[in-house]
Amino acid sequence: MTEDLYPKVLADAYALAVFKGLRRLQQVTEVHAKRLARYGELTPVQLLILRILAGHGELTASQLAREVSLTQASLSGVLDRLESRGLLMRRRDERDRRKHWLVLGAAGREALEKAPPLLPEHVLERFAGLLEWERHALLAALLRAAELFDTPEEEEE
Repeated sequence: MTEDLYPKVLADAYALAVFKGLRRLQQVTEVHAKRLARYGELTPVQLLILRILAGHGELTASQLAREVSLTQASLSGVLDRLESRGLLMRRRDERDRRKHWLVLGAAGREALEKAPPLLPEHVLERFAGLLEWERHALLAALLRAAELFDTPEEEEE
């Protein structure tokens, strides 16, 4: 193998390994998402939104969009569906009438009590069984991987 070909082969091997790992995560995530929807009557994104609102109390749509990594346009439809079911409410800001606050509704709190966990129980158990440094390292690696896959700003336009 020529020396100038070696970096490409190495890069291709890493790309293949990373892609296979991501594909595996995607597969197991899709299976769990289907279980959530079937048993919890909520999509994973809806459940995530309700859990985040429960933790924060209230957020604006733009704050929530950042928290759940959705565009405002994508989030809008999800919020409409949740609001129509009484799971959340929009409250107009008293000082700035253009701003709306999202607040978990009574039906949303009830849905969260009945909802399955965001992650499968066996994952939560295995994660809890890791040493603290391993939990931090795994979380850091997942967040860093997400950053690596973010589209550069110049390509978004």
